[in-house]
Amino acid sequence: MQKTVLLLVVVLLGSVGPLLAGEEIAVGGREQQAVSVTIYTKNLALVKDRRTIDLPKGVRTLAFREVSAQIRPETAVMQGRDLAVLEQNFEYDLLTPQSLLRKYVGREVTMSRRHPATGEDLSVQARVLSAGDGVVLQVGNRIETEVSGRLVYPDVPDTLRDRPTLTMLVDSGAEGPREVELTYLTAGLSWRADYVAELNAADDRLDLSGWVTLTNESGARYPQARLQLVAGDVNVVQRSPEPRATRLEATLAMAPAAKAMAEEPMFEYHLYSLERPTTIGENQKKQVALLQAGGVACRKEYLLRGQEYYFSARAGEIGRKMNVGVFVELKNEKEGGLGQPLPGGVVRVYKKDSGGFLQFVGEDAIDHTPEKELVRLRLGDAFDITADKVQTDFKQLKREEGEPAGSLCESEYAIRVKNAKKEAVTVKVQEPIPGDWQILSESGRHVKEAANLASWMVTVPPMETATLTYRVRVRN
Repeated sequence: MQKTVLLLVVVLLGSVGPLLAGEEIAVGGREQQAVSVTIYTKNLALVKDRRTIDLPKGVRTLAFREVSAQIRPETAVMQGRDLAVLEQNFEYDLLTPQSLLRKYVGREVTMSRRHPATGEDLSVQARVLSAGDGVVLQVGNRIETEVSGRLVYPDVPDTLRDRPTLTMLVDSGAEGPREVELTYLTAGLSWRADYVAELNAADDRLDLSGWVTLTNESGARYPQARLQLVAGDVNVVQRSPEPRATRLEATLAMAPAAKAMAEEPMFEYHLYSLERPTTIGENQKKQVALLQAGGVACRKEYLLRGQEYYFSARAGEIGRKMNVGVFVELKNEKEGGLGQPLPGGVVRVYKKDSGGFLQFVGEDAIDHTPEKELVRLRLGDAFDITADKVQTDFKQLKREEGEPAGSLCESEYAIRVKNAKKEAVTVKVQEPIPGDWQILSESGRHVKEAANLASWMVTVPPMETATLTYRVRVRN
């Protein structure tokens, strides 16, 4: 019985062997009909690659060249008429001097060197003993650890590829040309949004331009691709790093689009589509226009924000010449001149000087911002506005009988805001007060913005100083 089973296996293997031994069919860029690339924000992209192939009937191996070197092969799906995929492999053992040397361990190569006097090529046979950390060769009866010349190989092993290749063992039910579509996920493609804003003279309007910066380090080129971008945080299962091909330094290519990208909601994200095909080169950075908005309403705010530590202890002088932050705030709404989803990115703000030249005045990063949400940019600190803060009184109070447990204290503060500008300014003073608090007295009316946040608006005349005082009781 065992002999019968063994004989049957041998017969089956013998019949399948010639079937699988057909010549590999290369499917390269010349067969490519169309490609579309959807890029997400977490170093992830979806590639759809449509190619035309001419297949004989039966089982053959297809070698898809010019695919991403960082492809996730487990995500690859190929669809085509009368075609079934039996097996697929991602071949990334690339042809390099070191990989070629490793393949020849245990085999003979020719070591060639030029005679220093005559210039004649001298060749000897050498056996490669090791190609790990360096090379070990056997030349006749000698063992050498350095190559004194050139190594000449008789051929290139079939297992080495000149570039990453996805091979598929397919069973074709019919003979002839057909169109197939290869779909896969890959790393190495990413994008980010960058914005340029120009403030007007009054700092109450700005012109906003949005750009998308694409980075292609996937090891492949995507000619005349249909490009789409997904803004939003798509959940991706983290895996161990995969081997990847060697990358070259990226080059910058500016490719301004004729008009902004079209936007639409998609599931819980937003999809941006470029309305024309574009070529995404290998090891390239490319910029395309995302949006244009003119005369967007905004407002400038000066902010002095305190800290919590001095409300429960004696502090005295808290700070001199304290920095006052400068913010620009706008609402993402159509009424204000904007009103469209903004992918997260960096906003760089400029303003013209008296000579009409644009000057950089600051930048800040924003998260993904839906319509109707507030965009708040911190641009830096004001040069001509400073503040001094001092704790003018502090008392530790005794709790009355029946009062809840915890420390009880009162403190008083004076905040002097100095304005060296030739026009009046209004500074927002924010104090994060811990515990249960109550303002006992104040020189200006406060607003309770949150459970632990009080704020005052302090107007300072030109070239003058205004002082805010307040007394607070805090129970921790």
